[in-house]
Amino acid sequence: MLPRARQRIFVVSIHDVMPETMQRTRELFDKLRDAGLEQVTLLVVPGRQWDENSLTSLRQLASDGAILAGHGWNHRVDSIRGFKHKLHSRLISRDVAEHLALDSTGIRELVGRCHDWFVDNDLPVSDLYVPPAWAMGSITKAELAETPFRLFETFGGVLDTQDGRFRRSAMVGFEADNLLRVVSCAVWNRFNLAVAGYNAPVRVAIHPNDLSLGMSKALERLISGGGRSMTYGLLAA
Repeated sequence: MLPRARQRIFVVSIHDVMPETMQRTRELFDKLRDAGLEQVTLLVVPGRQWDENSLTSLRQLASDGAILAGHGWNHRVDSIRGFKHKLHSRLISRDVAEHLALDSTGIRELVGRCHDWFVDNDLPVSDLYVPPAWAMGSITKAELAETPFRLFETFGGVLDTQDGRFRRSAMVGFEADNLLRVVSCAVWNRFNLAVAGYNAPVRVAIHPNDLSLGMSKALERLISGGGRSMTYGLLAA
């Protein structure tokens, strides 16, 4: 009998799920499921212009097995607050890191409002919240534990506020709309896949336009290359 081929373990998320990205989200979700990656988390932005058609589409995705999670509110900031936010915006997040423009009270209010939106619109929501650009902002673990979510993903891993532990995990991404980002993403992904090997789960962060950007072939190879998926809940455990 031939030895069974090794398979990577992926924790897959599709970011920036909004009314204007629903069609691409659906296409990505179906593509992932067809490749055998059945556990897919959708990071939903509640504060956009959701109409009944887009809400129905989101409910259908949930019915088809998608896991829904909170992802900020507007996914955009109107002003940059302080040097740290300005540097983060220039190097990483551009104008999407909502948490960096708020104090801890504002962050807790935003996270709570995000969770309430799912309840108000009869949508199932998981325990996971992911701040835009993975920037949690100035808030403590104890303050996060007071919000309706239990798991919080940042750039380095996942915080479980139930036990206060932070589980570090490798991550790869594919959002690269210029040459510098293509090179940076390629180097980052290669390093993280090498560090994780075939034993540790790798978080895979996908954005709705990634299949039309500079890292599209790398994303296609990862999706079609075989592997199995797991949930953020299992990663945290």
